[in-house]
Amino acid sequence: MVWLAVIAFTMAAVAAGFIVRSAHRHTANYGEDMPQRFHLGNVPRLGGVALLLGMGGAWLLGMARAYLGDPGSLHLGPWVLLWLLALAPAVLGGIAEDLTQRLTARHRLVLTALTGALAVGLLDMAVPRMGLAWLDAPLAAAPWLGMALALLAVAGLPHAFNLIDGYNGLAGMVALIVCLALAHVALQVDDRALAALLVATAAATAGFLVWNYPRGLLFAGDGGAYLWGAVIALASVSLVQRNAAVSPWFPMLLLIYPVWETVFSIYRKLVRGVSPGVADALHFHQLIYRRIVRGVFHDDAARDMLMRNNRTSPYLWAFTALTVVPAVLFWNNTPVLIGLCALFIVFYVAAYLAIVRFKVPGWLQS
Repeated sequence: MVWLAVIAFTMAAVAAGFIVRSAHRHTANYGEDMPQRFHLGNVPRLGGVALLLGMGGAWLLGMARAYLGDPGSLHLGPWVLLWLLALAPAVLGGIAEDLTQRLTARHRLVLTALTGALAVGLLDMAVPRMGLAWLDAPLAAAPWLGMALALLAVAGLPHAFNLIDGYNGLAGMVALIVCLALAHVALQVDDRALAALLVATAAATAGFLVWNYPRGLLFAGDGGAYLWGAVIALASVSLVQRNAAVSPWFPMLLLIYPVWETVFSIYRKLVRGVSPGVADALHFHQLIYRRIVRGVFHDDAARDMLMRNNRTSPYLWAFTALTVVPAVLFWNNTPVLIGLCALFIVFYVAAYLAIVRFKVPGWLQS
């Protein structure tokens, strides 16, 4: 499994370096007037290509190694090709948007929904249970409900990662942490194949982060965010489906930050009569940037913005750790996981309202 990580990291880092050095002309296509833009200068948004090459290359080499005796007992068979096929619409659609800037939000949603449909159709993915009797009974009586939940998860999580992908190292580090947490629990239940895919994805992400944080020489773009979201969604559903010991609320708590950020964003936009597909600058990470991060260099605008950008992400990494650590500790304890999910929602809303009202909690001061 370690050799897969080395290959994924190396391939992603080398591919990312090549993109940084060769994609300067393409960066001029990106607009300057987007509300979610918090950097100066033209930066390539093709990190998803490097991630796909690193992750996909490692997955395919792992599958090839399985035919040569599989010394690591990873069991990466032809089903890995089905995973890559299922991922293709979302990831390639995201990369196409990064290249052309012409795919609407609706078209990208259709593509991620197609990835969800392929996950259900090709990989037989479904959410088999919710850990609560009053929810498990309908799921058992109508299996299509579990399929619909799996489709919703796979179609929606890529957009959740795209939503939090606003600062150097933010979405990438969240994805890396989540992949390693999922891999840890997969190893606890002896699901080495799934753990291998997740470790390779985490390693490819680390290779991308070499260029993304702290200097922001390359962005993940829609392709990278969709890859993280789709892979993690497939792994989460698969982990619960294949291992009865894993609570379905484990991945929910693990991913509650991007999931709730998305749900809350949709809610506040609908309340204001704005379409959920319209970008704005009122997400939690953007408020952290504008109202908390300060005291950095002021000698020129570009350096000032870069330093503020870099100092924002660690706040959200810590925010993620608040859910990842207990999720890993209580991965098979449904009542505790549900309680922690509810606690996070209360905590998030309270912190968001405090920041909006300029009443920043002392522990958040820089």
